[in-house]
Amino acid sequence: MKPIKSHFVFSRSQQNGIFLLLCIIIILQGVYYFLNFRPDDSTEELTTEEIQDFQAQIDSLKQLQADANEVKFFPFNPNYITDFKGYTLGMSIAEIDRLHRFRNKDKWINSAEDFQKVTGVSDSLLALISPYFKFPDWVVDAQKQKNNTKVLPVIPISDLNEADVNELQKVSGVGEVLANRIVNYRTKIGGFRSEIQLKDIYGLNYETREKLQKQFRVSRNVNFNLININKAKVLDLVSVPYIKYELAREIIDYRQLHEGIKSFAELSKIESFPSDKIDRIQLYLSLN
Repeated sequence: MKPIKSHFVFSRSQQNGIFLLLCIIIILQGVYYFLNFRPDDSTEELTTEEIQDFQAQIDSLKQLQADANEVKFFPFNPNYITDFKGYTLGMSIAEIDRLHRFRNKDKWINSAEDFQKVTGVSDSLLALISPYFKFPDWVVDAQKQKNNTKVLPVIPISDLNEADVNELQKVSGVGEVLANRIVNYRTKIGGFRSEIQLKDIYGLNYETREKLQKQFRVSRNVNFNLININKAKVLDLVSVPYIKYELAREIIDYRQLHEGIKSFAELSKIESFPSDKIDRIQLYLSLN
């Protein structure tokens, strides 16, 4: 067995290597001791107000993204639901097919109840989409008459375009402010062409509007001049109360691109067109 001392006998080069290693260790220890590797305490921390401000910005961005992803519905006639529209509303393929088969028989849906009977949609889906159903006025009026079992007294009907502020205030729910708004708006648009234009009066709710329409109507004996949308110029369209210059240009561009407008429903394909006002806009337009 070799003596222990033999384990500590090194050559000249080995001794130099050990010495160099010890020097490196000593230098590294000195660097670690004399240099400060801790984070700089002088870095300013964010205040509570700044953190809350950043959080508010993040929440705002999240809300904008949520609004962009949300599917928005506009009033529509359920008789004309396409495959894509039905899919967007949440209807199944079977429900859409039932609707199309019913319509192919030249039958019409005139209420939310009819829609559910024909398509078989669930109560939850019906409750979600039925507020956006828009039927022709004559259908709505017929349904109201059908549901109204009371015999109401005959109320004399006056011309809405001739009524003054005092006459309008006789209707329950119409005060001086609303009466003045109705008269001022009537003057602004050059007279009402239909009672449905009362929808445009700010602050006039549905119930009060219904009461007004029972006592005031637009005379059916007046022949209003209609603007041919397929021949109208920009200034002609701008004369319609609901159409501004930019929209008039878009309508004419669409007409030229598609070689004419064949139905008012086509106007909803124009991005900035106010589809919720189509029933009032078409009071001023004709297709030929």
